[in-house]
Amino acid sequence: MVLKRLAAAAALSTLLATVALVPQSRADDTDPEALVNALNAVFGAHAGKRAAHPHGFCVKGSFTPTDEAGKLSKAPHLSAKGPRPVIGRFSMGGGNPEAPNGQKDNVRALAIHIDLGGGNQTDMVMISAPVFAAKTPAKFLELLQTVATKDQDKIGAFFAANPESTRQKAWLTARPVPASYATTPYFGVHTFTLINAAGERQIIKWKLVPKAGEASLTDDEAKAKDPDFYKPELTERLAKGPVEFGVTAILGQEGDALDDPTAFWPDDRKSVSIGTLTISALEADATCDTNMFDPTNVSDGIEGPANDGIFQIRSPAYAVSFSRRNQ
Repeated sequence: MVLKRLAAAAALSTLLATVALVPQSRADDTDPEALVNALNAVFGAHAGKRAAHPHGFCVKGSFTPTDEAGKLSKAPHLSAKGPRPVIGRFSMGGGNPEAPNGQKDNVRALAIHIDLGGGNQTDMVMISAPVFAAKTPAKFLELLQTVATKDQDKIGAFFAANPESTRQKAWLTARPVPASYATTPYFGVHTFTLINAAGERQIIKWKLVPKAGEASLTDDEAKAKDPDFYKPELTERLAKGPVEFGVTAILGQEGDALDDPTAFWPDDRKSVSIGTLTISALEADATCDTNMFDPTNVSDGIEGPANDGIFQIRSPAYAVSFSRRNQ
């Protein structure tokens, strides 16, 4: 089965209609277009490029669930046996289309479409840190606008007043640079609720664990690399065989903050193996560019967080970026 592609014009029309229909139930009334403008103010506006994560490339593969997955969720890709086609995209964070792969304090990301059949898909979007850079859309907008001033006093004052926004960078800089997109774990920063056929509910966060193990570079090794070394490295790796990630669900507990993507969950949390994500080959970038990877695009059996403003603003903000790069 081949993942069906949407024509860019049709996708654009659908996405803009979606923006108009998004309920205004976010934790604040931040304008999605203002967020995209703020990203452009920090990183520049680059024609035909995503406002966020423009430096990346497309891959393809499959997702195969475990038997345990169906016990937790009735979602079709979790409750039915057998692999499902996947289109994915590895990328660097931020808005610089030439962001160097060796940048230590930048996230790596992996976003995927899982084909559900009948022209339907569900998405997962993860980064190489377990937390986001801001708690709410308003704080994210303020962060971007403050950084855009390049005024170190104002930037320092923002982080002093909002220490939760320092957690992602601190987590990244405390760890070495990943040697490959294939050898770093990826985390979902939002909580989800899995619902099984009996109606039982379980709060979780997603995590991808590289089956090849984690591998990293020293700071000196990273500086000596070509700024764009991840794609040729993965190309060479895939020539020897597929890249696999274990898809796990970290189990939530009573009292967990469900609306705060800057909140850490303890490392000793129990997790359940949900399946295997297999990356088998590179794919034409156009395949990833005719649609957007939207973590709010979940299937029956999975619910996103109801009061997480960052989660809720993603879809309309992505649609603004999508419309601009397809003009």
